[in-house]
Amino acid sequence: MRSPGTLLLLLLLPTSLAFKPSDFKTCSQSGFCRRGRALAARAKENPSSWHSPYSIEPPEFLPLNPRQPGFTTSVRSSIHPNVKFVLDVRIHEEGIVRVRMDEEDGLRKRYNEAAQWALIGEPLLSEDVVWKMDEGKVKAVYGPKKDKVLVVDFNPLKITLFRAGVEQVVLNGRGLLHMEHFRTKEDSKPVEHIEGEGQSVLQVNPAAWFEGDTEDAFWDETFSTWTDTKPKGPESLSLDISFPNHAHVYGIPQHATNLSLPSTTGPTARYTDPFRLYNSDVFEYLADSTTSLYGSIPLMHAHSAKSTVAVFNALASETWIDIAHTGNSGVETHWISESGILDVFLLPGPTPTDVFAQYARLTGTAPLPAHWSLGYHQCRWNYVSSDDVRGVQSRFDEEDIPVDVFWLDIEYAEDHRYFMWNKKTFPDPVEMTKDVEAVERKMVIIVDPHLKRSNDYPVYKRASELGVLVKPKSGEGEYEGWCWPGSSSWIDFFHPGSWDFWISLFKTKTIDGQWSWTESTNNVGIWNDMNEPSVFNGPEITMPKDNVHYGGWEHRDVHNINGMLFANLTFQAAAARTDPPRRPFVLTRAFYAGSQRFGAMWTGDNLGTWEHMAVGIQMVLANGVGGMPFAGSDVGGFFGNPEPEMLVRWYVVGAFSPFFRAHAHIDTKRREPYLLEEPYKSLVRDILRLRYSMLPVWYTAFRETSESGVPILRPQYVMFPEDEAGFGIDDQYYVGSSGLLVKPVTQKGVKEVSVYIAEDQVYYDYFTNHAHRPKNRHITLPANLDQIPLLIRGGSIISTRERPRRSSPLMKHDPFTLRVALDTSGNARGELYLDDGETYGYGRGDVVWRGFGAESTKGKGKGKEIGTVRISSVDLATRTAVGAYDPTNEFARSVGDVRVEKLVVLGLGKKPLSVVLDGGRELEWEFMSEGGVLVVKDPAVRVVDDWAVVVKLE
Repeated sequence: MRSPGTLLLLLLLPTSLAFKPSDFKTCSQSGFCRRGRALAARAKENPSSWHSPYSIEPPEFLPLNPRQPGFTTSVRSSIHPNVKFVLDVRIHEEGIVRVRMDEEDGLRKRYNEAAQWALIGEPLLSEDVVWKMDEGKVKAVYGPKKDKVLVVDFNPLKITLFRAGVEQVVLNGRGLLHMEHFRTKEDSKPVEHIEGEGQSVLQVNPAAWFEGDTEDAFWDETFSTWTDTKPKGPESLSLDISFPNHAHVYGIPQHATNLSLPSTTGPTARYTDPFRLYNSDVFEYLADSTTSLYGSIPLMHAHSAKSTVAVFNALASETWIDIAHTGNSGVETHWISESGILDVFLLPGPTPTDVFAQYARLTGTAPLPAHWSLGYHQCRWNYVSSDDVRGVQSRFDEEDIPVDVFWLDIEYAEDHRYFMWNKKTFPDPVEMTKDVEAVERKMVIIVDPHLKRSNDYPVYKRASELGVLVKPKSGEGEYEGWCWPGSSSWIDFFHPGSWDFWISLFKTKTIDGQWSWTESTNNVGIWNDMNEPSVFNGPEITMPKDNVHYGGWEHRDVHNINGMLFANLTFQAAAARTDPPRRPFVLTRAFYAGSQRFGAMWTGDNLGTWEHMAVGIQMVLANGVGGMPFAGSDVGGFFGNPEPEMLVRWYVVGAFSPFFRAHAHIDTKRREPYLLEEPYKSLVRDILRLRYSMLPVWYTAFRETSESGVPILRPQYVMFPEDEAGFGIDDQYYVGSSGLLVKPVTQKGVKEVSVYIAEDQVYYDYFTNHAHRPKNRHITLPANLDQIPLLIRGGSIISTRERPRRSSPLMKHDPFTLRVALDTSGNARGELYLDDGETYGYGRGDVVWRGFGAESTKGKGKGKEIGTVRISSVDLATRTAVGAYDPTNEFARSVGDVRVEKLVVLGLGKKPLSVVLDGGRELEWEFMSEGGVLVVKDPAVRVVDDWAVVVKLE
């Protein structure tokens, strides 16, 4: 039953728990976006006379020092000749180009710290650059093949990246660069110009041709009942970024739309508004929209069959992005941001894998997660008591349904004072948590950023005493807004004084008499929600832009970074609970570039509809492109009561997502899997067991992603970058490098699906082992409710654990099954990565990392069919730098008895004559001529050892 306070707050919610467009700005309601679009419109209306007013002085020192990694020079604006700007161009390792522009000696300082929070460190400068002066421009030639050329035109200023003589990215090619300089209201008045004696005074604005002739929302702006005072005046930044030879663009999450981003302007426009990046708490968001959602990553990939390139535009303020597809060859984009310096990174590729590596070099990769976090998570708003949690766990066990994690939403906390339990309903929180942990499961508990303003709440009281709360526009005192507790304040995580304080709160033992969360355990995961931040009575359900953060920066300057810092500090706090630290689990709703370093995300408050199920896949794929691979959408939808068919299909989507959680709103009917009627309950049980059997695949994929930055879920364009027919496909995807290809069903009543295949290769049905050889690049698969369209790519070896367990840690010593899917040449390869799943011991080499291979040799007959297949296991860790690796390391010894219990070889042309362990005994096997499937029973080889099984066919 809801408390009266909860009911009051639900009434306060401006959205009434439904998407309400009037709660959020459109571009036409945003002053700086209007100005940016108007600038683009003027350029379009005057194509022959339009030019950028910005130009630079030739960097005179470069001829004397042509091997410098870059240069800094002054920028002149012809419309504001007295305003100084400075341009800095640098070329970094891996060919990454960084372009920065700032106002110099201005009235105020523009926000320039966004990259500082996103990057893992200052990128290293290239030592492989040669600059050449040319007439009206300067060129940098670099790269191992000397095929990359950066051209900086002086007047007008334009920056172009070429590869092999072809334009890849162009900055300010359309002349839309505009950095609104700081000014006073007096400066804004037009210049008086008197024509002659006795003539009236004319007001002349020499910049009107470029900026327009009106001051549109320069000094204040009203939206609904809120007024943004804009004490610094106009300071927006406009920049056009063009990809003349790339017809597809991806990224800039988070939006509910296609993976290949549609146009927002021009003749092919699907939307009327630009894509917006402004972290927002959006209830029941639309399933097809440019509306900004909970996170913002200003990274865009551009792709063609010949190359991939990307731009990372390090801005933290509200940003709108117009996209126009120009015929079949290119894309023009226009980025309009409210504040900040120009700080753009050009990632040269030339392949998707290269771009992912280059972005990871800048912002880091997702770390190896705790292994248990890849299992199934059961959540709802709310499990109402300790007994409720215990009861849910018991029902899972009674129905033999695997689960790893139970979650608690906001109602566990007394008066929504996070960390503090409602003892009426949760009288024994530590004992409850330990009951869950006793069967190798975990709890995840929500901790939101808003603090109830009450002196009997030690978290708020201490934060207030430390002076680390966000301030109102006056810069004095504490900002007060409304959220779940009622009157609330927010910690300013930009303030260094908040960091140690926040970390100390998660200690499970009292230290130095300071209050901490002693009624918790070191294994509890943390859920950071509402960290956009969500403010129920604020403009656009968030914090006023003129609030003040540490350093005097306005909230408008840092809005999109705010939620990342909350998750960052929570991640550090959870890790610091133990010494040595263990891998924490943190789920965040708001995110920014670099958030991948601090945990997982989910797609927010989705609806239980087929459309939301489908777009959830697209959003998770987009997040992977954006560098944040540990992602998923809530199974079943947060809102609504999905019918059983939909729920079963959604569990398949969840089972093939990196983050797999079912969650539901407080007003929905309970829908835990054990409550379903048959056959749906058994179908969901089987789906969950499939996920658990494949945990070795998922964990191995995470290892690869943690090193390379290539996403776990890989769309067609990533797997087959030269196949144009696959560039727009976003309803099927591969799981890491495993070779698994899945196409979840996201429509009602489907009986079969068509899967696109980009290559002349055999694919095998995962469940029937049937070999498919695609005709016209498509395979038709049956897709009744009890069937999953799942294929194994020929040439892959899949490692699974087939014994059903209640939770993933109980599988640690279970044996493995290897599915060897031979390609058309009779070969295959795969990997298996294992570690303890909890600590950072992998960094010192406590791992098992095996490479499996199948190599065929031809027989002696006329057709020279396969004569022998040799299936082997080798130690990949000895061949790769993995800490101070020792094959007999502590972890390897702990799993020394784990064996391979079955080999399933797909694609053999005929029955074997013998199957033997190399250098040893004959093995027990059986062969199914239909499909050419060989099953080797219990070869009794250890997973930690080198071994080989030889299959002789003649």
